[in-house]
Amino acid sequence: MNNETELKELNIDPKEYTIHVVNNSMLNRAKQLSKYLGPAFIVSVAYIDPGNFATNISGGSVFNYNLLWVILWSNLMAIFLQTTSAKLGIATGANLSQMCSKVFSRKTNWFFWFVAELSAIATTMAEFLGGALGIYLLFGIPLPIAGLITGLVTFFITYMQKYGQRIVEIIITILVAVICVAYGVEVFLAKPDWVAIGIHTLVPSLPNGQAVLIAVGMLGATVMPHVIYLHSQLVQCRNIDMSVKEKERHFRMEKIDIVIAMNIAFIVNAAMVIVSAAVFFNQGISVDSIEQAHKSLSPLLGAMSSGAFAIALLASGFSSSAVGTMAGETVLDGFVDLKIPSNIKKLITMLPAMIIIGIGVNPMKALIISQVCLSFALPVAIIPMMIITSRKNLMGAFVNKPITKIIGWIITTVIIGLNTILLYLTFSGGI
Repeated sequence: MNNETELKELNIDPKEYTIHVVNNSMLNRAKQLSKYLGPAFIVSVAYIDPGNFATNISGGSVFNYNLLWVILWSNLMAIFLQTTSAKLGIATGANLSQMCSKVFSRKTNWFFWFVAELSAIATTMAEFLGGALGIYLLFGIPLPIAGLITGLVTFFITYMQKYGQRIVEIIITILVAVICVAYGVEVFLAKPDWVAIGIHTLVPSLPNGQAVLIAVGMLGATVMPHVIYLHSQLVQCRNIDMSVKEKERHFRMEKIDIVIAMNIAFIVNAAMVIVSAAVFFNQGISVDSIEQAHKSLSPLLGAMSSGAFAIALLASGFSSSAVGTMAGETVLDGFVDLKIPSNIKKLITMLPAMIIIGIGVNPMKALIISQVCLSFALPVAIIPMMIITSRKNLMGAFVNKPITKIIGWIITTVIIGLNTILLYLTFSGGI
């Protein structure tokens, strides 16, 4: 009451003053949050990479909106695992590969290192193909030259780490924004059935046996091992000389970062299925390649649609190639403490992809090979992470709670099981 009297004496409206204080408080909170936003946006690129284009477009063209629920559940599992990776990095002050070197034997770490580096190279190969295809579709430049251009752009983005991680976060966020805008245009032009979208996002359905195979492909191939390693590294630039209380605040901010970024990735992935369903399924067109999707969009929705698709693919290829290369650098540093110059580490991860594109390997075969490598690599990332984050002597106050352990191991079992099915289907000719 005294405060209201004082405000009136100063000719200040108490209500306006309250609104001003609230607005200032919200602005300060937003500024504080903005300091922590970034790592999850880099990670989210792995969930909207060229491989996602292929599986989501195929799923939508064959099964309409029926598999949208798979995208939702994939996203929820991805949020959990990326949160666990970030927690490990914040709690220990080290990335996952560095913690593995402290916890497991040297022989085991050499095995971890080999598998993790293989996964980073395989991932980068798939992403380079996406970038190269985007250049080819937009400008008609042959794939080998397009692959070289993708390599140069990737090297430039990762080289910018020299000037601070924040620069790379901004570049990647801009590329993610390009993908979002491009698919926003696609959804607008496609005019989908929003009621059906809502139903199939919330209600699981598998129309037939083939739908099970495509759902396994969409769900089992969602979580990429390289970003599980990378996320625990990306939080380190904001994790310097922090007390436990400060780390707890950092983790709260990073969880917000993850929820925002991963839900943007969810919306983009859902948009891929929605556009494919609204356009291709309604026309009775079954799409089984990225090139076919691009070629089919133009006569159905016009040049703007096919152009937006190619731009989205290009932005996805560039950004995800950079993220794969950064992950390769992280694992080279950690498990066995190899001392390799930064630019050499970039080339080690990038060169195999550029060579494969240069010699003219069939893009679809290369994507299948990369998926097999990633399926083998996934347990090597997830299982050690769950073991380490469940040890109180390593995590302290951040150790996994019993319910977190249960959820974590269920998710781990589901994802590894689905990837095992993918491997079986790949080798048996089921996909």
